[in-house]
Amino acid sequence: MRLFAAVLPPEDVTAALAAEVAVLRRLPGAGGLRWTGRPGWHFTVAFYGEVDDDLVPELSARLERAARRTEPFELALRDGGHFGHGRALWVGADGGLATLRLLAERAESAGRKAGVAMGEHRRYKPHLTVARSRDAFDVRPYVETLDGFSSRTWTVTDLALVRSHLPKSGVPGEQPRYETVARSPLGASG
Repeated sequence: MRLFAAVLPPEDVTAALAAEVAVLRRLPGAGGLRWTGRPGWHFTVAFYGEVDDDLVPELSARLERAARRTEPFELALRDGGHFGHGRALWVGADGGLATLRLLAERAESAGRKAGVAMGEHRRYKPHLTVARSRDAFDVRPYVETLDGFSSRTWTVTDLALVRSHLPKSGVPGEQPRYETVARSPLGASG
């Protein structure tokens, strides 16, 4: 199954982001982007890809230990940016970024120790993807609109193991479906 570890923002935070994305979707050229649906808004901390079913219990156990070793922390959505010449438009994070990065390192290590082929290590850049493009796309007006956006601050109290079901119908605009497989409480919140 296709898995990743993530921090999931609370419902009221995604509601505030949905209002901001509605503004972005009214900008000229917005139809040229594939917008991520609200159920897909998360901060991926470790991407595992296809994981053999036999490895999932070990991965879950190691993620639980990684979460327990990480104290709850404050986080908020803030501003925006892009990767790959506009191929991914995202909203950033503010608050306990050092702890979020530590959680990402621990989640990646949990995958490696569980036997998941992780690929190359990259420095973690906290972001929540709101739109994608197959080709280079001028996202400057979108990033400028996101400049100054912020959500309320919330306390991150758990780490989610999420399964993604990729679209198979071939219908344009179909979104992946996400299923939370497990939630592991952070530190003293567990």
